[in-house]
Amino acid sequence: MITRRHLLKFLGGLGALGVTTTAYGFAEPALQLRVTRYNLLPPQWPADFKLKIAVITDLHACDPWMSLDRIHGIVERTNALDADVIVMLGDYVAGHRKVTRFIPAGEWAPVLAGLKAPLGVHAILGNHDWWEDKEVQREGKGHTVARRALEAAGIPVYENDARRLTKDGRSFWLAGLGDQLAYVPARRFRPIRRIGVDDLAATLGKVTDSAPVILLAHEPDIARRVPPRVALQLSGHTHGGQVRLFGWSPVAISGRLLTYGHVRMNCDVVVSGGLGCSFVPFRLGVPPEIVLVTLGGQGPAVA
Repeated sequence: MITRRHLLKFLGGLGALGVTTTAYGFAEPALQLRVTRYNLLPPQWPADFKLKIAVITDLHACDPWMSLDRIHGIVERTNALDADVIVMLGDYVAGHRKVTRFIPAGEWAPVLAGLKAPLGVHAILGNHDWWEDKEVQREGKGHTVARRALEAAGIPVYENDARRLTKDGRSFWLAGLGDQLAYVPARRFRPIRRIGVDDLAATLGKVTDSAPVILLAHEPDIARRVPPRVALQLSGHTHGGQVRLFGWSPVAISGRLLTYGHVRMNCDVVVSGGLGCSFVPFRLGVPPEIVLVTLGGQGPAVA
């Protein structure tokens, strides 16, 4: 028989669990950091061509959740992975208001310039890099503050562009898609015909030979239209739902299939859970992560 005392003790336990879980969820963005590894062999990628790609996305630089010291730590941790190439998938700018300070691009970009890899560091922009730039939103055109800061720090920013890279005499293409959610119609004085600046056909049209292609796309949604010509798509944006329990995320802004992790569609797709937070500084079950993707050399297993 359940007594009143037992019931109150049980309810008290649930309350304590709720408080503990909430406290952990708010601490997780600032205290946790993991490296998530994928070993993949897409059909379009030569099995004997090993390439290590480090992926950083969704920093959302701000105090106290993503301070300059924390970004320094992420840079050091990423460099220690000894990747062949480092890619950054956008949303460097904070996407919520629960902050003590928005860190200007002129401060976080030079820190990211500390990233080092033999084949370089390459970047695209995310929706918040566009949304928080009031001048670009007002004019409906132009380069964002985030882009200018990255380029000033020596980091190339791709917008519907592609570049051929070579490792040990083997070549591949790195293609960067323009953001699919760049403009917010409600913030514009004049109507716009489209929200995104993405052009998949133009991006892939710059690939001029049969070497395999790696596509960088902030929002993973484009995966439904990516042709088999692409070997791998790398994306962020979703934060893994920001809350993820038992492999399930209650918030799936890009659909359940493209919320987090590895999926094979026309090409292999890896969606990173990212590093920062959007809307609220809260993560649960999906700690901030750096992703390390190894293509070729080790077989098709996913780690």
